[in-house]
Amino acid sequence: MTSAAELPGSTGATSTHHPTAQNTHQNDPLRTSTGVYVTVHGHFYQPPRENPYLDAIERQPSAAPFHDWNERIHYECYRPNAFARILNDQGEVMGIVNNYEYLSFNIGPTLMSWLERYDVEVYQRILEADAKSAARLQGHGNAIAQVYNHIIMPLANERDKYTQIRWGKEDFKSRFGRDPEGIWLAETGVDYATIEALIAEGIRFIILAPSQAQRCRPLATKNDPQAEWYEVGGSQIDPTRPYRCYLKPTLKIAASPLSTVSSTESIEASVEGLPYIDIFFYDGPISRDMGFTDVTYSSNYLAGRIGSAVRGDHRPAQLISVATDGETFGHHKKGTEKTLAYAFTQEFPRHDWTVTNFAHYLSLNPPTWEVELKPITAWSCAHGVDRWQDDCGCGGEGGVWHQKWRRPLRNALNWLRDQLIEVYEEYGQQFFKDSWLARDEYINVIRDRTSANVSRFLSRHQTHKLTAAEQVDALRLLEMQRHALLMFTSCGWFFEELSRPEGTQILRYASRALELAGDVAGVQLEKGFLKRLGLAPSNVDLFKHGGEIYRHLVLTAQVSFKQVAAHYAITSLFNSNGQHSKLSTHRKRVYCYTTNELDYQLQRMGALTLVVGHLKLVSDITWESEHLVFAVLHLGGWDFHCCIQQFTGRRDYSQFKEKLFTALQQASAAQTILVMTQLFGNETFSLQNLFAEERHRIMRLINQETLTRLDQLYTQTYRENYGVLMAFHRDELEVPQELQVAAEIALGYRCMTTLRSLEQDIAEPQSCWNHIVELEAIATEAKHLRCRLNIPEGKQMLEQLILRSLWQLLHDANGSFATDIQLLERLIDVGYQLNLGISLYRSQELYFSCLHSQIAPACITSLIKKEDTSQCRQLLKLGQKLGVDVNAILSQLD
Repeated sequence: MTSAAELPGSTGATSTHHPTAQNTHQNDPLRTSTGVYVTVHGHFYQPPRENPYLDAIERQPSAAPFHDWNERIHYECYRPNAFARILNDQGEVMGIVNNYEYLSFNIGPTLMSWLERYDVEVYQRILEADAKSAARLQGHGNAIAQVYNHIIMPLANERDKYTQIRWGKEDFKSRFGRDPEGIWLAETGVDYATIEALIAEGIRFIILAPSQAQRCRPLATKNDPQAEWYEVGGSQIDPTRPYRCYLKPTLKIAASPLSTVSSTESIEASVEGLPYIDIFFYDGPISRDMGFTDVTYSSNYLAGRIGSAVRGDHRPAQLISVATDGETFGHHKKGTEKTLAYAFTQEFPRHDWTVTNFAHYLSLNPPTWEVELKPITAWSCAHGVDRWQDDCGCGGEGGVWHQKWRRPLRNALNWLRDQLIEVYEEYGQQFFKDSWLARDEYINVIRDRTSANVSRFLSRHQTHKLTAAEQVDALRLLEMQRHALLMFTSCGWFFEELSRPEGTQILRYASRALELAGDVAGVQLEKGFLKRLGLAPSNVDLFKHGGEIYRHLVLTAQVSFKQVAAHYAITSLFNSNGQHSKLSTHRKRVYCYTTNELDYQLQRMGALTLVVGHLKLVSDITWESEHLVFAVLHLGGWDFHCCIQQFTGRRDYSQFKEKLFTALQQASAAQTILVMTQLFGNETFSLQNLFAEERHRIMRLINQETLTRLDQLYTQTYRENYGVLMAFHRDELEVPQELQVAAEIALGYRCMTTLRSLEQDIAEPQSCWNHIVELEAIATEAKHLRCRLNIPEGKQMLEQLILRSLWQLLHDANGSFATDIQLLERLIDVGYQLNLGISLYRSQELYFSCLHSQIAPACITSLIKKEDTSQCRQLLKLGQKLGVDVNAILSQLD
């Protein structure tokens, strides 16, 4: 057996696709297997963060000033890569590149679902990028699939392996309109059982770290039917070529009962008849440098680093591929999406390198070598996959905190998974012709929860026509299985402590699965689960072990139908506006619940407000529903007293209302609360029981009157002491903090008042001028008094006003071009003068999209026809103000 040091210099035979002299495309590297190819792969993923009961991400304070971490990373990474700037020496935009059109990438399905809801423009840019790359690269798009929710595949049981692949494939196909050629394995975790499942599901290739290979050799040929193996276990494998990985004889694909394809359908075989998958190993040193050094801050430096990996051994083709977290570009390393944009479109072509993806390269250069893998490995753990099951030290806080909790957590979840399998199989057979097939195809419901689609799904899988109650139980079982998969999301083990948000999140999924099992089968599994969690020691003294983490952070986050009803009832006091009617049914969504308001009555008596109502709540996910009666007494300010109970009939409900409103007539809060307690019992809800988003909104509404009074008070203080303030600044003395704060609050209040008026009067030019003049005066005052205006809402308003005005100018001009463009320019100027940190990125993107399709052609036409070009010049000057390079077009007009 040869060592890696003895590998021959020539490391690849000529591909059968090598061009001949007669090939009309012989000089086109996109169609031939010649030259140096470069692939940069980005693994874009965020752990699912949705509340299991609400199917929505709640506010995460650590992500401030953004709502949550998805939103923050989107602002820093996902959107910037869809609109990556190429700048000139003056920092002006010369080009906007969709990096996804050049990156090889996978985006986790749970993240893609969030992107689709949050920013459909970026979502569409990603889909378009894949389509454009496929058009450029002979039908091979840049996007590859991902195992659905980032489960460590070697640690999953066989059914979960297949479901993860099938859900990942189906989610991919529903978005990109094609079957995936490759798939990304969470943490590149792999073993031969995973390889078997991938082959069975028709996956052509995967991407692994070089450290995961054990040995390799050239494929057998007539001249060399039994080539010698080379040991490459120390990350010594040559990453510039693809490899073929055959299933070991002990892992015959026909042995798996879960395989849905025969070897004659989609599994290619070697000469020996063994099924296989192709594997790319990314360049380890360069990939590490991209993640942990400053190589990504310079396109020239990045190209130099990639160039150093090019083999000078005259092979006809080679692939330099790197792989890293996609969030590296913009989130972990600010602004590096610009590096990629320039490298893809300028730097790499300058070196005659072809930017491609793995599938395209594989089509040109099928493997001429085979590889055997180490038994169980991943890219971020030196101990196989122990990071997700043992105290291996990976992910620790410098050795300060242990990870002894990992093994008990894994054991507890494995135990729960197996208990849930028994529940699913026993009860699922009552509803589904094939319970596991139903689970595999449930991804089609997860993607589309409309009533019609769910009904079609149930009709396709049901053993008989299900009653309404049976439909609910069938959906509960499927949701139980969905959460049983989500609870194995790898992030829960990745870091140093179980009580982190990632660990808490997977326990919340487990809790929801437990609850659903109890709803369907009446089984009580929580006690056994808690007993096993109690063996998982926490590093945090407050919690002691996993059982206490569950009690403190998981049970407290559970949501009941009564809590949803209380949320609806209390918030109705701030939404009704007197529009409720006994004659109509009001429908409203509260997260993933549909509320049908069947009756609503509100009365006020002095400072007291009482609402009584009848509500039908329906879960959009499981279709379960409840009829509930609510009563809310608002005593003023923050003080709410809310009671909920089951609806027991119209007669009882009428009596409830009569007794409650009779008690209110006494104008006694104590008497009304006493009657509420007699009728509803002691369980009550308050503002604190509302879901965070709405609670915060109501808190702001309740506080608004107080804040307005304070703003007016600070404004009076500021006006009365303006001369004193100016004197302090004139003499360069430190201004008393009280006066400086009064100035900043007063000017901020005045600025927000003006911006709201401007937003309201945006269609009236004269009013707009007046508001802009006022904003300019505020900016001047703030500058003289060295005030920093802290008004994030004002920043967003200005950005939107500029974007709206620009869109109006470019797409729906109303005949007053000169006035509109002057207003827009003044608006941009005042945005900078106010020093609010406004971003003109959206406006830049809008302008740039029109520059080449609309503005430049119009300017050239006017020039050719010798028409007046003053409007063109004004539009180009506007481009300069927006930071877009228009010099080439301007020079033609001069």
